[in-house]
Amino acid sequence: MADKYQEFTTSAVGKFLVPKLGLPNPPKLRRYRPGEPPLAGPALIGAAPGGRLEKTLTKQIGAAGIDVLTAAAGDDTRYGALVFDATGIKDPEQLRELYAFYQPVVRKVAPSARVVVLGTPPELVDGRERIAQRALEGFTRSVGKELKRGATAQLVYVAEGAEAATESTIRFLLSAKSAFVAGQVIRVGTGGVTTATAPESWGAPLEGKTALVTGASRGIGAAIAETLARDGAHVVVLDIPAQGADLSQVANKIGGSALQLDITAGDAPAKLAEYLSERHGGVDIVVHNAGITRDKTLGNLTDKAWDSVLSVNLVSQLAVNDKLVADKVLNTGGRIIGVSSMAGIAGNVGQTNYAASKAGVIGMVDDTAPRLAEYGATINAVAPGFIETQMTAAVPVMIREFGRRLSALSQGGLPVDVAETIAWYANPASAAVNGNVVRVCGQAFLGA
Repeated sequence: MADKYQEFTTSAVGKFLVPKLGLPNPPKLRRYRPGEPPLAGPALIGAAPGGRLEKTLTKQIGAAGIDVLTAAAGDDTRYGALVFDATGIKDPEQLRELYAFYQPVVRKVAPSARVVVLGTPPELVDGRERIAQRALEGFTRSVGKELKRGATAQLVYVAEGAEAATESTIRFLLSAKSAFVAGQVIRVGTGGVTTATAPESWGAPLEGKTALVTGASRGIGAAIAETLARDGAHVVVLDIPAQGADLSQVANKIGGSALQLDITAGDAPAKLAEYLSERHGGVDIVVHNAGITRDKTLGNLTDKAWDSVLSVNLVSQLAVNDKLVADKVLNTGGRIIGVSSMAGIAGNVGQTNYAASKAGVIGMVDDTAPRLAEYGATINAVAPGFIETQMTAAVPVMIREFGRRLSALSQGGLPVDVAETIAWYANPASAAVNGNVVRVCGQAFLGA
């Protein structure tokens, strides 16, 4: 659904009134298009003394086709990214290194620029270093809310030994693929794996992989399927039989396979495991996108509404995971990716069932990540905020407008924003990204 308010802000009248009245001014976000440069300008890289990532970052960012600067330009250069290695900060007094790097240049960032801070996971260090590293989160989230014109800020905690495993994450965060990911904290190397292998082609990193996407007949699910196929995967799209016609259209569009199945049925995990084994020799990527809502306040909620939401959104996913892992249908190096929600983080009126199920997806990630690491696989999740879909188009207009504007980017995201984040998780080079929940919410002001 078109964002009429955003269209108004770009009109002659809107350009005059919006700044005068102090109204939200949602920027046009720079999203990925094949052939376009990753960034709208060079990346400036800095580091605190004793940092362990600067050389690796310089190499990785350069390999992504981005011009790298290690000293601020004295001209009118607009930076596409400001990247700072804060792993050398061992004491709170050294946090001034952040100020010294960012303050002189933060007003010189280009539209849709990227600010990335990299540190050491606080839980892996002690004393003053732990305090200083935890402080990075408050700094980064605040910077993200100060940036304008579609620029975003992220914090990446990198475990010692995982320095070389950051490339997929850096490429994603510095690219237009992360347009609606803002104010997030990502951990690399803390989930049991500290190494990763780059794909043969960054343009088609999923070549030769088989992916399963549930709830794929429309909306976010269809966008996920299209994006994984774009990256080279053969995608099996799954949905209930009632969505069969739409499901076939998606499969035909991407050259994938369609599977009609009710994943809540008792025999669904076994049927799915058999299908994936016999038809595709197993599966490399499993995206649990299927989900439903049955919204009512708790006092008006029926047994059926509670049970159906929990069954589709959580319980069936656990059963599928258990079967695919137990029968070794999930291939070595596999990826399981859940779709949570901001409702599972912040809660929502009339969604006790939905919010419980989506918070449960986060619990699924927390519980499963260590066990999958032993299996040579990973599990992560996305938590979308306000995304422009058929579901949100049906929301009453005032609530819809409130949801769109209540974020640092002052707008709703698109299904492709969720899909791009999932594709980053699915990348073979993301092997050290395990146990993360990243919010695709434009840095929502509530729950973020």
